[in-house]
Parts: sequence; C-alpha cells; structure tokens
Amino acid sequence: MSLSKVEKRKKIKKRIRQHVYGSESRPRLSVFRSNKEIYAQIVDDVNGKTLAAASSRDKDIADSTKTKIELSKLVGISIGSKAVKAGIEKIGFDRSGYLYHGRVKSLAEGAREAGLKF
Repeated sequence: MSLSKVEKRKKIKKRIRQHVYGSESRPRLSVFRSNKEIYAQIVDDVNGKTLAAASSRDKDIADSTKTKIELSKLVGISIGSKAVKAGIEKIGFDRSGYLYHGRVKSLAEGAREAGLKF
C-alpha cells in the first residue's frame, strides 16, 4: 500500500510536531503553502494563541508582481519584523511536512534577515 502525497506530508508533519512545540519563550513559526499563496504564523501552543501572522495575500505584499519565491521572502521578512516588534527573538521552525527548499526556505531566510533566530 503506497501513501498519497498528502498522506506522506501529514505523516512527516506529525513527526516534526513531536519535536517543535511553541511556548511563550520560544513560539513556533508555522508555514502553510498552497499552490498560489504562502502563509506563516507564530503560535504559542501552551496558551493556544497566534502571536503574529503574515501571508502573500497581505496588501503590502500582494501588490508586488514578483515570483512566488520572492513573495515568500517578503512574507518571511514581514513575519520576522512583526515578531521582533512583539518582543519575540527565538522561535522553532515548523515546516509542516514541506521540504526545506524553494518557497519554504526563502520564507525562513527572510525571517532570519528580519532578526529571528531558529
């Protein structure tokens, strides 16, 4: 029995979440990637709260006509700057079962440029 692409991703995501858990001192940066857009949010799992969020659908980012990888970097910079304003410096990176390549990698690099450490 072979697993579908979605089932494989869910299995990997479950394995990642066993290690990456967001607390107040070190929240989790969660990434969701659809075919067109990319979304990122910083989550405190202990209290069940989203501390900051950014996506490629935000007005300041969506206006620019760039490639998806360039948009992902802008989303990373945006979420990083929002986190730094909220007093968050260290995070755990939750790639949600996606490979650390392409758009997910560029989002992470943008967040690091904005001042986040993970």
